[in-house]
Amino acid sequence: MSKVKIPEKWQSNVKALKAVQVAFDMDEKVQKEIRKAAVEAGLSPSDQIRKILGLSVHRKPKRPRLTVSLSPEDYQVLGEKYSISPEKQLDIKRRLMDELIEFVDQHSD
Repeated sequence: MSKVKIPEKWQSNVKALKAVQVAFDMDEKVQKEIRKAAVEAGLSPSDQIRKILGLSVHRKPKRPRLTVSLSPEDYQVLGEKYSISPEKQLDIKRRLMDELIEFVDQHSD
C-alpha cells in the first residue's frame, strides 16, 4: 500500500496532528495559581504550563474576547431582566457588554 502525499498547503498542520493533549487532575489550589499566573502573563493556561515546564511558547496574536454560551431560555431571562424582547439578541448582547463593563469598573483598583 502506498503512502498518500499530503498537499503542500497542509504540511504545516502535520505537526499539530501528531501532538497529544495531556490533561492534569490537580489540586484546586495548583490549578488556580497556574490560571492566575497565566492571566498575569497574558498567556493561556496551556501556554503557562508550557512556560513552567521550560517548553517553547509561541504567542499567537489572539483577538481578545470572552465567550459565554446562551440558550434560548437564557435570552428569555435576560430579555425580562433588561425589558427587551428575547428575539432582539443583538440588543441583549449590547446590554450584557454594558453590564460586564460596569462590573469591571466597580471591581477595579
